[in-house]
Amino acid sequence: MTTNRETIRLTDVSIGYRWRKGLRTVATGITAGINSGELTCLLGRNGAGKSTLLRTLAGFQPRLAGSISIEGRELDDYSDRELAQRLGVVLTERPDVQQMTAWELVAMGRSPYTGFWGRLNSDDERVVDEAIALVGIEALAERQVTTLSDGERQKVMIAKALAQQTSIIFLDEPTAFLDYLSKVETLLLLRRISREAGKTIFLSTHDLELALQVADRLWLMQGGEGPSPQKGSALAIGTPRELADLGVLARFIESGEGVSFDPSTMRIEVCGNGFQ
Repeated sequence: MTTNRETIRLTDVSIGYRWRKGLRTVATGITAGINSGELTCLLGRNGAGKSTLLRTLAGFQPRLAGSISIEGRELDDYSDRELAQRLGVVLTERPDVQQMTAWELVAMGRSPYTGFWGRLNSDDERVVDEAIALVGIEALAERQVTTLSDGERQKVMIAKALAQQTSIIFLDEPTAFLDYLSKVETLLLLRRISREAGKTIFLSTHDLELALQVADRLWLMQGGEGPSPQKGSALAIGTPRELADLGVLARFIESGEGVSFDPSTMRIEVCGNGFQ
């Protein structure tokens, strides 16, 4: 059984971005870790800063303050190639590819290792086949990517990240565009991969109810001031049960009209507009 270990450490981190009116700070004073062998879900309303946090952790945009270390090494000390061998990133956008099979798209995950010409050797091909098998999409391997459903395409992109052989995978809204059953299947797949392969998997999602059932740990962007276990920021971190017991989930969920949260059952109920 894989022993969980901390692979990402944030120390007094502040995140934000520059825009035409100056600098906007999204969250400050974040000190926390993310572990291997766990599925960690990042939640929050639109505009709360989920994408800003995810992009900062992935090195796509600079943090405003503090330090971020990846496997004990400062994020800024990695070259682009070194970082690509440690971080896999799956974005929301559908891949814009033509005349490419699912196997060939997964094989693109080997690019940090194959050099300028991108030629695969037998070891690379073995890694691609293993990634496809782990996700369970062998039947899709020879299909054209343009013929795949949204759920099938998302599985291919997850396999591509696995073929990259990174210890850490970030995913931005991996269940967007999927029907409910495909959402469940995707999150359960990611949880299984985190356990079986010992990966650190950190994803943003709007699927709060599913995250409460599937995630090992939640990062909740509350999008404003208020009680939070994460002092000095609008970010609450903990297991679903911990955040429920602290009242954080109820405050977040019930800030919207017509909904209530039962911490004993971890269920969200619609209670307004004539519903009971």
